[in-house]
Amino acid sequence: MNFTVANPTGLCFGVRRAIERLELALRENESVYATGNPIHNPQEVERLAKLGLKVMASVSEIPDGAAAFIRAHGVSRREYGELKEKCREVIDGTCPFVRHVHKRAEELDREGYKIVILGDLDHPEVKGILGHIDGEALIVKSENRINLRERCGRIGILSQTTQTEAALAALASKFVFLTEELRVYNTICRATVKRQESVKKLAESVDAVVVVGGRNSANTRALVEISRSSGLDVAWIEHAGELDEGWLRDKDKIGVAAGGSTPDWLVNDLIAKLLRL
Repeated sequence: MNFTVANPTGLCFGVRRAIERLELALRENESVYATGNPIHNPQEVERLAKLGLKVMASVSEIPDGAAAFIRAHGVSRREYGELKEKCREVIDGTCPFVRHVHKRAEELDREGYKIVILGDLDHPEVKGILGHIDGEALIVKSENRINLRERCGRIGILSQTTQTEAALAALASKFVFLTEELRVYNTICRATVKRQESVKKLAESVDAVVVVGGRNSANTRALVEISRSSGLDVAWIEHAGELDEGWLRDKDKIGVAAGGSTPDWLVNDLIAKLLRL
């Protein structure tokens, strides 16, 4: 059995930057509090928790005067203000690409567009984007979810940074015929696009793909869907221990890919296991 690792793969710039800032804060503080998991990877969250990370459900649960961390997904203007007021220190790990989406959302909102966001309503990044909009906004997972019977006025389209460009193009194409004026911003992270393109290329030369990453990770899910759409057998695992060796037996060429929120040590663990087989 041979295996090839997608290039690039694993941690994107924004998540790596956020984790580095969080690790520095954990060295300087006994505990650092975050509202929600700082990274969509359970194994990495467990590692950080051993260093002093405390994950809370809301700002109200964070002790007064504590050190707080804003994850790469970003937060709403309201939550940011609450953290600044309550905490002695706020470490802002918001990804610069996500911050760019916030600025575009504020711009469209200020100019009176109804905003359409391609993404998952339950995802923290999308919730953060909504927290920068005062006017109307519609969240859709795909163009197939649009069911408008009347033409709209002015529509501005944004995307969650981890969506695919194909999905954004399909959504924009549908709105061309549903609105009098359409403005589309491609706010998909370039690191995300490069990882998706690397998996597409990888799929051309392998029999199956192993994707390692959290099952709560949108960018990892996108890599899995791309691999499956190529007609390949796909194993989605969170860590090397989940890989079924029996699944590998009849496969000669294996592709390895990792989501943008998958830390290097998990990718290295998987590679080490494959080398032993």
